[in-house]
Amino acid sequence: MINKKKRLEEANSLFFQKRFSEALFIYSQLYSSFPDNKEYKIYILLCDIAFEDIQKAMALYDYFSILKDENLQDAIKYMEDTIEAYDGNIEKMMSILKDINRQTVEDLNAIKYEEFKALIEKRGSFKVAFEDIMFSTKVAIEKKEDFYDFINRLIENGFNSTAYNYLEGFNEYFIYDKEIVKLYEKLQERQNDTRNRE
Repeated sequence: MINKKKRLEEANSLFFQKRFSEALFIYSQLYSSFPDNKEYKIYILLCDIAFEDIQKAMALYDYFSILKDENLQDAIKYMEDTIEAYDGNIEKMMSILKDINRQTVEDLNAIKYEEFKALIEKRGSFKVAFEDIMFSTKVAIEKKEDFYDFINRLIENGFNSTAYNYLEGFNEYFIYDKEIVKLYEKLQERQNDTRNRE
């Protein structure tokens, strides 16, 4: 008998480490054993996206993790629509975002952290502001203090794999930085908390 919870935790851990082929293998095993569980299918699709675009897959993974805590069925439906839209239907992607009452920030490749903070003020929360830009825009950070603040807020709002992605991207610059080590530790604690709740 497969221990569903343990296997899913293992697969999610592999996904988080960007070991997508290994994660895909476990997700596929789970899905073939429990074909009625649509959550496993979402993870398979996310692995598929990761082979093309790691950053987008990690952002979608984070978003799904946050949504499923609120309502799993709604989260699955939203992800199915989003992934279908990701496969090429840009108009559908935009309509999905508008349907859930979010203003999207379009046609931007990067936004300065100061501008992003202004967007947070305007939208009233970090989570909502980041959701507005997470699929279309990168946050350009020039100061260490802003970097620490941004990563902290990502972790506090449940965007764990996105935080990990940013940390990995800057790791070579801040490799011996004590604050970076603290952020990694905080991220690890959050990951453990998430696993314990599942």
